[in-house]
Amino acid sequence: MKFRHWLFCSTFIALLAASPAAGQSKNTQAQKPPAPGNALRLDDLVAEALRANPEIKAADLRVEALRARVPQAKALPDPTVSIGWMGRPIPFDSPSTDPMAYRGVSAMQTFPFPGKLKLRGQVADRESQAAWWEYEAARRSVVSHVKVAYFEYSYFHKALEIIENNRILLDRLTKIAETRYEAGKGLQQDVLKGQVELSQLLERITILSEEEQTAVARINTLLDRDPQTPLAPPAPLAQTQLTYTLDELYRLAQANDTGLQRDQRMIERDQDAVGLAHKSYDPDFSVSYMYQQRSDMEDNYGAFVTLNIPIFYKSKQRQEVMEASRNLASERSSRENRRTTVNYLVKEQFIAARQASKLAVLYSQAIVPQSSQTLESSELAYQTGQADFLTMLDNFMNTLDFQVNYYRQISDYQIALARLEPLVGVELVK
Repeated sequence: MKFRHWLFCSTFIALLAASPAAGQSKNTQAQKPPAPGNALRLDDLVAEALRANPEIKAADLRVEALRARVPQAKALPDPTVSIGWMGRPIPFDSPSTDPMAYRGVSAMQTFPFPGKLKLRGQVADRESQAAWWEYEAARRSVVSHVKVAYFEYSYFHKALEIIENNRILLDRLTKIAETRYEAGKGLQQDVLKGQVELSQLLERITILSEEEQTAVARINTLLDRDPQTPLAPPAPLAQTQLTYTLDELYRLAQANDTGLQRDQRMIERDQDAVGLAHKSYDPDFSVSYMYQQRSDMEDNYGAFVTLNIPIFYKSKQRQEVMEASRNLASERSSRENRRTTVNYLVKEQFIAARQASKLAVLYSQAIVPQSSQTLESSELAYQTGQADFLTMLDNFMNTLDFQVNYYRQISDYQIALARLEPLVGVELVK
């Protein structure tokens, strides 16, 4: 009996000691324990994801493609050259005596109305800037998803470790109950209840193992690996301290959110597009030069200036201005919607982090120690015949659940910070 008592106490004390928040105030910075050399490091996963993730590569290539559009938009239209003849059935044969026969060459260059090329270049440049913020959004999103998957993987790994350790202990307790029953000192229901709880632990192990594999597959997918690629055990799960207030997070999000930055660039693009649409009322002009060679006559030279006349402005230019104006109004509404949505998302994750942090402190400083003491007391009472096996078993399962829930809260806290990062644009989880 003394051995079982020592095993109980040592197991729970060891599990509680592994808790980084045990004995800490919630305002105290949690120190991250050093990771073993063969442990899976979050920094390494993030670095590999930034190198290999296809979504980031695709967004980066789109930025490069749109940047290549800027000089195209600012360039003049290509000049045209014409070569022709008239009055002879054979192309470019010597001109006949017909005064109308000739062979000649001409060239023409179109010049958009002053200011149009500049505005077209600005529109294309704004689009490339908006695409860069879309790239930044993809980069932040991938990093956030890697961190979320990593913390899920860490939680499942730790939960499996706790449950497996307690399964071994529960198996020994059940065998003791079997021995007492066979000796006529115990009840059959004790044995059956112990076996049922063992089966339930095996069920939990099976479910958690599958969820752990799902987290592994998610990490590998984000790193563009085969989903079945095995991963090393994660580094010990620790709680990072959030040093920003909610108001500070609001300000960071309004300044750094990729959606707001992208919408602002699109507003600037549409402002230039409205200006360009108004300039569509202004005619473009073309300058051409012509040379004609005729038989027995002097060569002809000519130059022309051609203007387009926007006589269909009601159905063309006016509608172009209306289209650009509506696009501008739409983008402004989209930005305002994003602004309020960002504040909601920041507060949602801030509340989730605060709740998880408070619960983690409550579990580490009160619930887990108290439940461990209750279990120790019931185990001693069971040894002296003052408590039954079922009471001790219930206390055992409660303590196990509290230990697992503590690490669930630590994981949820880190996940909430990881989901805040893309919104506020600063690293909260390292």
